[in-house]
Amino acid sequence: MDKIESNDKIVFGPVPSRRLDASLGINNIPPKICSYSCIYCQIGKTNKMMPDRNKFYKKEDIFECVRSKLKDIYYKGGHVDYLTYVPDGEPTLDSGLGKEIELLSSLGIKIAVITNSSLLAREDVREDLYKADLVSVKIDSIDPEIWKKINRPHKSLNIEEIKSGIIEFSIGFKGLLLTETMLVKGYNDNAIDLNNTANFIKRLNPQRSYISVPIRPPAEKLAQIPNEENINLAYQIFKDNNLNTELLLGYEGNDFFYSDNLGEELLSIVSVHPMRDDAINSYLTKANSNWKFIESLIKENKIREIEYKGHKYYLKKI
Repeated sequence: MDKIESNDKIVFGPVPSRRLDASLGINNIPPKICSYSCIYCQIGKTNKMMPDRNKFYKKEDIFECVRSKLKDIYYKGGHVDYLTYVPDGEPTLDSGLGKEIELLSSLGIKIAVITNSSLLAREDVREDLYKADLVSVKIDSIDPEIWKKINRPHKSLNIEEIKSGIIEFSIGFKGLLLTETMLVKGYNDNAIDLNNTANFIKRLNPQRSYISVPIRPPAEKLAQIPNEENINLAYQIFKDNNLNTELLLGYEGNDFFYSDNLGEELLSIVSVHPMRDDAINSYLTKANSNWKFIESLIKENKIREIEYKGHKYYLKKI
């Protein structure tokens, strides 16, 4: 495919992102061409399953769309922290990805790629991604059967080859490496699978590991949000594996510093990090508040109190 789409279809944003601050999205893949058809995908079912790379848009056309959009953003007083490949499909299916990153690098803005990891067994894909400043790899489960049920991969893909590719990429990559794990109720939110996933991710030595849930309408209704106990379990298991862990529960874009709005600020924090009771006490003291405030949030069904290994934790109610 060589036909160029309109500027609005190639680039979008900038949008606020906890991972990437002000992110200008790059849509280098036509809608719903992917190597997976994840049950939780917010875009819907995959229209065309594809395990091999292809050429979709000319690198010069993508560059011009981005350059034009940046000019408009700057004119209006805005800014961009990252140019982010986060299309309506899998970005590494684009055989021109490496050349595009090289061209876009001349704009002087860091480049990120959000990938489902499915093609990292390929050396040419790894070589392309080495050129980015930040790469986020998707690791929902390393169990073959759970992986097939959640991600519904193209039949030619092999989980063991993908795992080996992810490890090899993590060794050679010099930029910021992130991981993201989407929890789906009844699939990968149990202690056994979470421990296996966390143990594998630990081998990658990522700068940060994100745990997310399907808060937007999924492709399949069976993709449900786990309960707060299981979300907290996942967080604690990742932390026990010495992973720098954050939750993504729907408050992207906040800075999480203390402000005069205690309720909003506390909810923002516990949507990222479950807070232990002693940490809550310390925070309330700094805010000149007391435990009645926490009790009111519980009564209003805004936060949950959860016990884990002899301590009480407080987590945003989903």
